[in-house]
Amino acid sequence: MGVMSRTAAIELARSQGKDLVEVAPLANPVVCKIVDFGKYKYRQEKREKKQKKGGKLKEMRFTAQIDHHDFETKVRRIIEFLKDEDKVKVTVIFRGREIVHMERGRELMKRLADATAGIGRIDLEPKVRGRALQMVLVPGSSRPTSPEEKEKEYA
Repeated sequence: MGVMSRTAAIELARSQGKDLVEVAPLANPVVCKIVDFGKYKYRQEKREKKQKKGGKLKEMRFTAQIDHHDFETKVRRIIEFLKDEDKVKVTVIFRGREIVHMERGRELMKRLADATAGIGRIDLEPKVRGRALQMVLVPGSSRPTSPEEKEKEYA
């Protein structure tokens, strides 16, 4: 609408039944919008919640026969994702007859959870989905579960 005086802008907003909201107070001249303030505040809160909720969902795929060095490399990458506030879906894929050795996949998941214990925590426990085992890690340290661990944390 261009540059106008504050009183003219307020009168224009009132004539439309809306509010004058300051969008960029540091700009010269100050930038304002004519909007319904209730809707504006609601959308802004919704946007902030979405940003606070976390980043994207990343996926890391393993096989049951993964080598130690490959495992360490993937763990480092998962830690980077968690530090960037992204969720990580970990999938262990079983090919052919490997499906009968499900315990190897569970052991791999446990090693992974232990390796990322300080940075991330398990959001979704390992579950079998077809020929794969999946779990979800989220940023944040795992919380103590036993009363003794809780006392240590608060001491």
